[in-house]
Amino acid sequence: MAFFRPGLIATWLLLTASPAFAEKVALPINGDLVGAMGTMATRYEDTFADIGSRNSIGYLELVHANPGVDPWLPGDGTQISLPQQHVLPDAPRDGIVINLAEFRLYYYTRDGVKTYPVGVGTEQNPSPLTQTEVTMRLESPAWYPPASVRAEYAASGEALPRVIPPGPENPLGPYALKLSAEGYLIHGTNKKFGIGMQVSHGCIRMYNEDIAELVYAVPKGTPVEFVNQPVKVGMRGNEVWLEIHRPKEEVDSNTKDMLWRRVMERMDSLLDAHPGVEFQRAAVEMAIDQADGVPRLVGERVRQMAQAADDTEASSTSL
Repeated sequence: MAFFRPGLIATWLLLTASPAFAEKVALPINGDLVGAMGTMATRYEDTFADIGSRNSIGYLELVHANPGVDPWLPGDGTQISLPQQHVLPDAPRDGIVINLAEFRLYYYTRDGVKTYPVGVGTEQNPSPLTQTEVTMRLESPAWYPPASVRAEYAASGEALPRVIPPGPENPLGPYALKLSAEGYLIHGTNKKFGIGMQVSHGCIRMYNEDIAELVYAVPKGTPVEFVNQPVKVGMRGNEVWLEIHRPKEEVDSNTKDMLWRRVMERMDSLLDAHPGVEFQRAAVEMAIDQADGVPRLVGERVRQMAQAADDTEASSTSL
């Protein structure tokens, strides 16, 4: 494989350094649910990879939110759901939070939160569950493959150089954020496919348009926390919302048992913080059966609402 083609570097930088769509607007935080679900009609040439890159949505997010639709040939005029609504992870709302289970990064700002799909480490080379921080912004980064990666390539009969310079064949893309966790980056990519999947050797991979925006917004010292939360429960007003991401493609009985345990743990924590909440079992069962990453309304805080009604009635009676 040829890794260095000087004549293509200038063109590559021009094409990858400028965002293809408008800067993301920070979503206002009012409770634990942000964003809104969207829909669109596909064009005849669309694939889920194309739609994901245009709308900053991960590949598997689209697949799970649109069961029965062919991700490579959805067809002309097919209505699909755009999963752009999220329950915020159970983590401090400060700096960057990366939820590996949903392949999504959250960046908290003074105006709210910006959220981006990401590719994460494979089972063989997982991303770390750790707390770290941003140490450096890298423009046109060179890639220095670690010895383990070079050995992996060598085992498949392919020699990998000790350094891959900037260019169209550099897997880090045009920008990267270096983390204090040794050997880990948040970076772009030279491949459109793979965002929203387990694809990396542990680093966090983003669409080039997204990292081009994020790299200049995040200052040095910004905290970064990695979490793994396939089940998220949150409140919006008196509403209870549940979002579940399947850890495996097939939701078998063992997976359902695991998800039920996670849901119960999250609900118990929510009840401690919000007494008076009641859950709708049928809605919870539906969320677990689907495990499609789409937030669902599964309950409400009824005791507080009942108390408020009693107080209103008592006030009216006294008049």
